[in-house]
Amino acid sequence: MDYSKRNVDEAFFEAMKMVDLISKDESEISLEERTWVAETTYENFEQHINKGFLEYRKSVTETEGIALTDWSGQGSILKDILGREFIDMLGGYGLYSPGIRHPKIVAAAKAQLDRSPQYSQEMLDPLRAHLAKVIAKLTPGDIQYGFFANSGTEAVDGAMKLAKMYTGKKGFISTLKAFHGKSLGALSLLGKAVYREPVGQLLDGVRHVPYGDADAVEAQLKAAQEVGEGIAAVIAEPIQGEAGAIVPPDDYWPRLREICDNYGVLLIADEVQTGFGRTGTLFGVDHWNVTPDIMCFGKALGGGVIAMSGFFASAKLWKVLEPNPFMHTTTTGGNPVACAAALAQISVLLEENLAGQAAEKGEYIKSKLSVIKEKHPGVLTDVTGRGLLLGMVFVDDEVGFKVVSNLFKRGILIAGTLNNSQVVRIEPALNISYDLIDKFLVELEEVIKSL
Repeated sequence: MDYSKRNVDEAFFEAMKMVDLISKDESEISLEERTWVAETTYENFEQHINKGFLEYRKSVTETEGIALTDWSGQGSILKDILGREFIDMLGGYGLYSPGIRHPKIVAAAKAQLDRSPQYSQEMLDPLRAHLAKVIAKLTPGDIQYGFFANSGTEAVDGAMKLAKMYTGKKGFISTLKAFHGKSLGALSLLGKAVYREPVGQLLDGVRHVPYGDADAVEAQLKAAQEVGEGIAAVIAEPIQGEAGAIVPPDDYWPRLREICDNYGVLLIADEVQTGFGRTGTLFGVDHWNVTPDIMCFGKALGGGVIAMSGFFASAKLWKVLEPNPFMHTTTTGGNPVACAAALAQISVLLEENLAGQAAEKGEYIKSKLSVIKEKHPGVLTDVTGRGLLLGMVFVDDEVGFKVVSNLFKRGILIAGTLNNSQVVRIEPALNISYDLIDKFLVELEEVIKSL
């Protein structure tokens, strides 16, 4: 093969330049090298990733001079390549539940990396099996078996596949403003037109109803039954994240369980964002003591160190996968390094009582925000959510954007929710210190006063 027309030498040079740089100790990286990283990152996004991101990222639009570049962090503090610091109130959209680079999780991943980073595909891998056993001990009811992948959308797609195989039906009921991922299957469940319409035809048989409305779910199941359209499952988030940290009525999840049982359909809980302590309980459904048929996990599962997701179900459902276990597989999902990180994440979750911390700190933040809301009702109109999945509802999108932008300029990293730009999320590490929380609240009120 003649590669003379390709830039092979340049590719090698560029690859080695970055490898050499990241291999250096922080103290050895010069200002010239740091500036090179920041400037070329902007250029590389523009020429090789998607220049559209450069119009939306506050790290570009709200920064004077060189754009901010992700580089390092610890706990709830992020630093860019030039050393500029930010209090992280975003938590990587829920990735950083145990904080950035939690020492115990990093150590476990490094230890496994030194031993074996991937599995052979033929030998039995002990960490994956052990992690499944550990999660089965934490999940409600008779949920026992699991499959591991890399992203939340893969977990949702896998759950859909399992539901269709078990029931022999193809339909699903999802909710408006839901976020379940952007692969083709998960996108079919997503409840926002802006992400669906450009793709065209999605999966058949998906119906959307208002979130929190159990009567609407029952009406759709009744209609589907009358016309002979099979529904495999109802899927919902315990608390809707990207819709604005929306908490459903207290009877919603118990009624979903009852309705699904009455109509013989499965109930899927998308715990990708709510799972592993985020809302103040181990899992979001624990607020209502409900056992779904299938649970989807992601984000925090890998401890903010390795990409990790999965879906779990009971032995009754899993039997459909036993005759041919190769019906659903992945080469890299549940790899040993990811499993090591996930096991360490769970140990940190339990040892540090992260769910309890989320509940306590969430109530603290909500109480402080209620005072701010009373002082500035024309700016902040509501506070939503539970634990440390919270939403600040502003009077309109423009005000919300100004708050986020001005906080960014003051060294606070925060962002809006994906499906409701009027709501700004608060989603920090569950072990964030009260000192950093108070600093955020002080800056927030100063920004609101300035509007």
